[in-house]
Amino acid sequence: MCTSIVEIIPAEGMAKRGDKWFALTQTVVAYDHARHAPLGDVIALDFINTGLDAGARAGVELTLETAKELRAALDRAIAAADLEEAEVRGKGRPPSLVRAA
Repeated sequence: MCTSIVEIIPAEGMAKRGDKWFALTQTVVAYDHARHAPLGDVIALDFINTGLDAGARAGVELTLETAKELRAALDRAIAAADLEEAEVRGKGRPPSLVRAA
């Protein structure tokens, strides 16, 4: 039975298939039967460029547990990147202990 759980979002970035890189236009996240992995239902990620041929796709099939671990790792990396970006832009620096006169 298909779950019909599908999310499609616009994407900016690059993906690699074989030795070729291609620009992304969208990402599809779905929960459905595995097509390639020897598993039951999986979280499937498809990174796609809709303006290119069908080969402009990088796909991943993950167990639900692995997808949860990936989500947690992404959350941690994004939070750290947000802090880094804030520091670079001067928005996240702690207040100075010395006041300007």
